[in-house]
Amino acid sequence: MSIFDSTLRDGEQAPRNSMSPQEKRRMALRLEALGVDTVETGFPASSPSEAEATRLISQELTCARFTTFCRAVRSDIEAAVQAGGTRNHEVQILATSSDLHLRRKRQISRAESVQEIADSVAFARRLGVEYVSVGLEDASRGARDLLRAQVDTSITAGATCIVVADTSGCMTTAEYSDLLAQVRGWMPTDVSLFTHCHDDFGLALANTVAGLQAGADGAQVTLGGIGERAGNAALEQLVALLSYKSEQFGLCTDVDTVNMYDAYTELRGIIDLDLPRNKPVFGAYAFGSAAGIHQQGLLRDPATYEYVEPKRFGRERSLVIARHSGRSILRHVLDELGVDLADELVDDLYRRHILERPGGDCEDISELRARLAAELARTSPPRVTNCVV
Repeated sequence: MSIFDSTLRDGEQAPRNSMSPQEKRRMALRLEALGVDTVETGFPASSPSEAEATRLISQELTCARFTTFCRAVRSDIEAAVQAGGTRNHEVQILATSSDLHLRRKRQISRAESVQEIADSVAFARRLGVEYVSVGLEDASRGARDLLRAQVDTSITAGATCIVVADTSGCMTTAEYSDLLAQVRGWMPTDVSLFTHCHDDFGLALANTVAGLQAGADGAQVTLGGIGERAGNAALEQLVALLSYKSEQFGLCTDVDTVNMYDAYTELRGIIDLDLPRNKPVFGAYAFGSAAGIHQQGLLRDPATYEYVEPKRFGRERSLVIARHSGRSILRHVLDELGVDLADELVDDLYRRHILERPGGDCEDISELRARLAAELARTSPPRVTNCVV
């Protein structure tokens, strides 16, 4: 399957995610290094900054294809080609694919929407663009006869890819799977089909996988799932899932799992994005535990609670000291310090350093280790076999 990364377009156009052309170039090279197949540069016709980003990225990518975003108008396509040329360039043309959008946003007819697709796709091909994709905006709320007309027209005009967008994130997995299977059935095998899912119900990843299983050839995703409203399907979540379930789904990707988090860290720095605590794969505590029962299991065998392995994704396990922590974590630290204490002394340390610990809700295990080492060095308690400070 193919990975199309929209971090620099759909991800960047969300509030507070703006990037300069140079920052987009940096991230494009990071994404290419991860192994994504396509990097979307932005919307060149919308501003000189977007055009400059496309120019910079088009000159530096060596493996990944780059894509520009265009409305179904000739001037947008001209601007995209002027910015990026035609080599290794995919022009993605936005189609209006629901009656709601046609009436309330565009105020054009179905026939006009079909005609503008035919004209713009053919125009892009005449300019020498080899790869032309048509993104069916709001396809998840589009009437099937309208979608069929738009798909047929796109392919006849020379489109090489159709993108079915759940723009409002309204579909369930069963609904999206049925839609993708139907669209796939309308298309010849030499035209690609891609998913584009938003996360308004938290179903973007599930819908993306459902679409791939229904016949899509690739997925449009963003690093960290950034994007409009609740965001897009997250690159790292899809890659993580397939790294464990590729055989089950019959899908695989070569995207580098280990270095995704470093790329995400760079992206967060550029757009000043806080690190969420509980986000899958990338969350601050995605591989952290503060509960005594969990910590006991992790210390004995990480597989008890870590199905997703942190090292595979460039992360580390964190054992956090909080009031839910148990004596097992305390004994673990004492063992690391080479200290053997009587049970009553362990109970006293547990009460003072965990149950009644000053200084807030939680701390890293290294902080507990340092405090215990300092205290034990001062007091020299009985039954200490060794104490490494």
